[in-house]
Amino acid sequence: MDECETALIKNVIVPVAACRRSPRLRRTAASNDDVGPTRVSRLILEVIVQSVADARQATRGGADRLEIVREISVGGLTPPRSLVRAIAEETALPLRVMIRENAGFAATPSELRAMRETAAAFAEVAVDGLVLGFATDSGELDVENLRSVLAAAPGTRATCHRAFDVLADPLAAIDALRAVTQVDRILTSGGDGTEADRCARLRTYSDRAHGRLTVIAGGGVTASMIELIVRTRCVTEVHVGRAARDGVDATGPVRAESVQRLRHLLDRKARGEERWSTN
Repeated sequence: MDECETALIKNVIVPVAACRRSPRLRRTAASNDDVGPTRVSRLILEVIVQSVADARQATRGGADRLEIVREISVGGLTPPRSLVRAIAEETALPLRVMIRENAGFAATPSELRAMRETAAAFAEVAVDGLVLGFATDSGELDVENLRSVLAAAPGTRATCHRAFDVLADPLAAIDALRAVTQVDRILTSGGDGTEADRCARLRTYSDRAHGRLTVIAGGGVTASMIELIVRTRCVTEVHVGRAARDGVDATGPVRAESVQRLRHLLDRKARGEERWSTN
């Protein structure tokens, strides 16, 4: 048993450098998988990063998990393998990595081949999981392509990304995703409407998942949306991009102070603070 695994058992702090050598800790950290949704007290904060500097700032700010992408302006594309390796060396946080070759939710045969090769390469880095998803022109989940890419990294978990939000029947899609063993999370904005509408829909999705999948709120998650999530516990995980960045600019760098503010909002209910300002 290495130093970091011993620390995990004893609940003590060890240097980050030691934890970087322990893929097991990175894979198990910030996971609510072993506790039911009614027992989870800490809401998980996942931050999108595009660089080692972003990862460093998100870690300092209190993120629980990172999603690595490039081209955040189009919803994220597959990042360079060298970047994923560098971030894995920089932080012990769990890493989910985008696998997406274009700005849409379909893929050509050559793109699928590239995605399979990349999925296998990322699995060797001991990432926590992959982030991918496919939709047909008719708005159906493309399970065949999903399974095809995941087969290249058979021991690696996956998040179905916001391709989910363009599907005609999201509840049927949840049923289909429950049958894909490697998929353990769905990232979704909760659809259109008010924040209350979205939160209600997120709860419906979570209920439909029957504890088999974790629904992550992502896409337009603002401070006020976080406040609503904290009050209602419609989900237990939150995914942010713009809100964690300098000037709330989607293309700007991650700032530790912005992440800290989000972490503070997520934690206040756990400390019994029922009211706060989001300004």
